[in-house]
Amino acid sequence: MKDLRQHREDYLNQFKERPYGRNLLKTEDPFDAPSEECGIFGLYSDNDLDTFSLSQFGLFALQHRGQEACGISVMKNGKIFNIKDEGLVLDVFKEIRNPETFMGNSAIGHTRYTTAGDKKKYNFQPFFAKNEYDQIILSIAHNGNLTNADELKKELEAEGVVFKATSDSEVILRLIQKNLDLGLRGAIKATMEKIKGAYSVVGMTRNKFFAFRDFHGIRPLVLGAIDEKTFVAASESVALDAVGAQYVRDILPGEIVYTSENETGLKSFLVREDCEKRICAFEYIYFARPDSILENINVHEIREKSGMKIWEQAPVEADIVIGVPDSGVPAAIGFSIASGIPFRPVLIKNRYIGRSFIVPSQEMRERIVNLKLNPIVSEIKGKRVVIIDDSIVRGTTSKRLVKILKDAGVKEIHFRSVSPPIIAPCYLGIDTPSKDALISANMNVEELRQYLGVDSLEFLSMDNLKIILGSSNHCFGCFTEEYPVPAGPSPDYTDE
Repeated sequence: MKDLRQHREDYLNQFKERPYGRNLLKTEDPFDAPSEECGIFGLYSDNDLDTFSLSQFGLFALQHRGQEACGISVMKNGKIFNIKDEGLVLDVFKEIRNPETFMGNSAIGHTRYTTAGDKKKYNFQPFFAKNEYDQIILSIAHNGNLTNADELKKELEAEGVVFKATSDSEVILRLIQKNLDLGLRGAIKATMEKIKGAYSVVGMTRNKFFAFRDFHGIRPLVLGAIDEKTFVAASESVALDAVGAQYVRDILPGEIVYTSENETGLKSFLVREDCEKRICAFEYIYFARPDSILENINVHEIREKSGMKIWEQAPVEADIVIGVPDSGVPAAIGFSIASGIPFRPVLIKNRYIGRSFIVPSQEMRERIVNLKLNPIVSEIKGKRVVIIDDSIVRGTTSKRLVKILKDAGVKEIHFRSVSPPIIAPCYLGIDTPSKDALISANMNVEELRQYLGVDSLEFLSMDNLKIILGSSNHCFGCFTEEYPVPAGPSPDYTDE
């Protein structure tokens, strides 16, 4: 068998080759995991670049954050060109017949996952605004959710602003557009002072590039550089790697980075200097690619440490440790390192499963989990097994996975979740169910253990999660029902 070092390397390498390994299968009864938000990417240079290819590479690295649609806007010779469509990044770019049109000196892009609401094409990003001559003058891409979009939309409509979509992201666009007479920095500042919630944004006018992040930094946004004249902003550092950029730092909560007239490079402006950093803890547990660095923290290391910590918290005698692919694997390796119980990669994931199945009956829907995950029976039959997963959301898939293992002849099953119980929905850019569908909000641990049919069940404690992350300066809303900003989304604008 491979040693643990080789398992680590194999695990990370698969994401470099196949960065869209999660959330490609949807049914009426979704898999037991929260769904990604969106991915954003922005690029600016003083010189002309192959922005068509670089945008494609950057968005492909962020494909795991959204698989429903993607798009780009490109700044070229004082004009903005936009294209967006349904589908995966490579499929959308393959259909672009005039790539030379999308080669300029700046580009922004978006991979989309709809957390709720309208999935029609008018909500695909980037969003753009036009002048009276039908020319695009402003374009943005947004990751997050606004909690006051409904009231802001009503205010803007009362002033005569016409909306063309049902996404909260358009509220950001229209506010910036409305305030452009204040200058670019002034328009963004005025917008940030009006909107509430979670947002990371990249954008452009016909001659400027910008990026900004909410006052708590809830959604990630990193900054990198290819050279002294070429800068990149993206949801995760893996997008920087994909275009050959070096990670510089994370854009700060409440910070605007932007280009300025007659000056080279990027300028920075803090709208508020008293911001408290509260990046989403679930980025480290599940969403981000394991080879990403967020806030100078290596995601893979956090996941491996979570496995070590839950062994300290809840040791158990067993024969093997297995991880639920993909995000449960590094935690399983960590559990194995700490416990000395051998790790075995015995849950085989189908890498070629389609984006959706049309299955009319409940019986057939329940079989879908066997298409996604299947065990190597000879490795687990008659064994005492510890199974490590990143989280338990609805509990349905965990229960089916337990049944698969029991059918394979497992002697004992000890389930470990390397996140605390999820007891509350997210209003800030993550697709989690309503509270009545969150199983940990409705069952205690013993009740859930019996429901799953396992011999023992443990969740990583909040105290241990904070130890692993190195601070309490994160959003833990789904675990504590306490949010950095007031909860409660605008009912019609929870789209991104």
